[in-house]
Amino acid sequence: MSEQNQVLPPDGEHDQEVERYFAANGVLGQAIDGFRPRMAQTQMAKAIGQAISTQTALIAEAGTGTGKTYAYLVPALLWGGKVIISTGTKNLQDQLFQRDIPTVRKALKAPISVALLKGRANYVCHFHLERTLQNGRLTSRDDTAYLRDISRFMKTTSTGDKAELSKIPENALIWNLVTSTRDTCFGAECQYYQDCFVMKARKEAQQADVVVVNHHLFFADVALKDTGVAELLPSANTVIFDEAHQLPDTATLFFGETVSTSQIMELCRDVLAEGLSHARDGADWAKVVSPVEKAARDLRLCFSQDSIRLAVDQIAESSTFFPALQTLEKEIAGMIGVLERQAERAETIEQCRTRAIELSTQLATWSAASAAGAAGASKNSDEQQVLWVEAFASSVQLHRTPLSIAPIFSKQREGSSRAWIFTSATLAVKNDFTHYTQQMGLTEEAAHTWASPFDYENQGLLYVPTNMPLPSSFEYTDAVIDAALPAIEAAGGRTFLLCTTIRAVNRCAERLRAEFAQRGLAFPLMVQGEAGRTELLDRFRAAGNAVLIGSQSFWEGVDVRGDALSLVIIDKLPFAPPDDPVLAARIGALERRGLNGFMHHQLPEAVINLKQGAGRLIRDENDRGVLMLCDPRLISKPYGKRIWQSLPPFKRTRVLADVQAFFADQASSNKSAE
Repeated sequence: MSEQNQVLPPDGEHDQEVERYFAANGVLGQAIDGFRPRMAQTQMAKAIGQAISTQTALIAEAGTGTGKTYAYLVPALLWGGKVIISTGTKNLQDQLFQRDIPTVRKALKAPISVALLKGRANYVCHFHLERTLQNGRLTSRDDTAYLRDISRFMKTTSTGDKAELSKIPENALIWNLVTSTRDTCFGAECQYYQDCFVMKARKEAQQADVVVVNHHLFFADVALKDTGVAELLPSANTVIFDEAHQLPDTATLFFGETVSTSQIMELCRDVLAEGLSHARDGADWAKVVSPVEKAARDLRLCFSQDSIRLAVDQIAESSTFFPALQTLEKEIAGMIGVLERQAERAETIEQCRTRAIELSTQLATWSAASAAGAAGASKNSDEQQVLWVEAFASSVQLHRTPLSIAPIFSKQREGSSRAWIFTSATLAVKNDFTHYTQQMGLTEEAAHTWASPFDYENQGLLYVPTNMPLPSSFEYTDAVIDAALPAIEAAGGRTFLLCTTIRAVNRCAERLRAEFAQRGLAFPLMVQGEAGRTELLDRFRAAGNAVLIGSQSFWEGVDVRGDALSLVIIDKLPFAPPDDPVLAARIGALERRGLNGFMHHQLPEAVINLKQGAGRLIRDENDRGVLMLCDPRLISKPYGKRIWQSLPPFKRTRVLADVQAFFADQASSNKSAE
């Protein structure tokens, strides 16, 4: 695909209607406060309407401020038939379902039904809640209080969605005890099946005109057939992926397969509990599970480091890893033998047997692939795999990851004719969609960019400081802080400092705390990990002069408008870590085809990530601010030009005095406005 936008087919049959809806005196303008016509939004809505009417695919990059949500919702609600909308996160999913779709549906007076569908871990399970209440094996006071709250919640909720119970943290351990997994659900055999919130949500989704899901759910279903999307997809006329830049990573996660020692330890705990509860006389259950637990721990002990990622071919043949893996397989087989003899004693023991067989099969498949020499990827296979190992403090994971999701995703799109819309603010590198389309197997599809309506040249400034060391140098993060401090002072706080690693986040936090105290700067400092993302953002907005330090989770999906955020500092270009086994295998595959792995994969990935981070700065037409990129490679490397040409067209400077003057002008403008 060339660097120009692909030419879209002639105007579709719905173009005039789109013009009317998006006009200044149209139904949207009359029904929605603050709505103003935007040419790019109207053009994008026309292109999506056309893709829907012709049942084709469209890749739609829309700059910040285009209003892409309304641009796809209007044609989808009017002409989309049965529509599945998939978003990047559960927060965006809730926002679409609770705010955006009701607003547009009301404006259009469209008589459509809408359903929200999440993964089963989001719904409280009647069976597991009752079992947890009866067992009373909670170890913390918090969990006991949370359990009471959940029990009360179940008497009033109509959905069972844990998002409604926001006072319990999303990552609280109690949720694992009161929700089901695919392995621990009894399905139609469950005594609570008629009241099951998961089944109720799926039934509503079956009957609805528009169903809102998220990417994890969509691809988990494609891989596992366990989320209800598989039942929806055959009848869908239109599938829309918002935040579509996330799809390659999400699909890679779910089209691969992972088996971990923590799953095995969890199974052992359940086998012991269910064996003692229902078949105490059937076996010495402690002796049944302890050899499996020991073998799982021994597999982890094959690696001396706490955090390590290795491709299979990087594990030495002399390592104890492969014999330890064989031992684990043998011990699980022994446990399965006992479970088979006792399975008829209780449904829960039969369930443990099924889980044990599945884990055993996964281990055997992984072992067979590694023994067959599939260390990197089999070059002849259509669906090449990367085999790798990841060790954590107390567990080890065995991964089988597809080298490319393109052939798998292409198969998913075969069959029934339907419209596929892929939209995001960041899909292209300097108007070139090649990287994205090759990742997704969309090489023949129409692709178009609609530029942001913002006046970036007057609203923003791109600042690259001078005299920065190379990012690989030991003192780099300290140099970032030294360069950032005068800019933060000039901005009066109001800063996001986005780092590429957690280590850099921690070092920046340590330095800024000390510097703020020493200089008497009263800027509240907020650091990722000290509270949840939503709470940190609420505190940041409320403070009005805060500095927030974050890593990847703050690079995208974060919307802070107005003066609270006026400076975004990015420590370095977001290249993926070079020791990533999947990245190494992908680069190897490109280089075997005579391509440059850096230029064809690492660089476009970094550009798309950087565009996301840069997109935090200007969120509406009144925002003004400075984007500070500390990485000297933006200037010194030949590829630097390609990177900054993909960013919004800010004025550019390397002079700190220009940054200080920019903020001084902003301050005087604000005063005169008062």
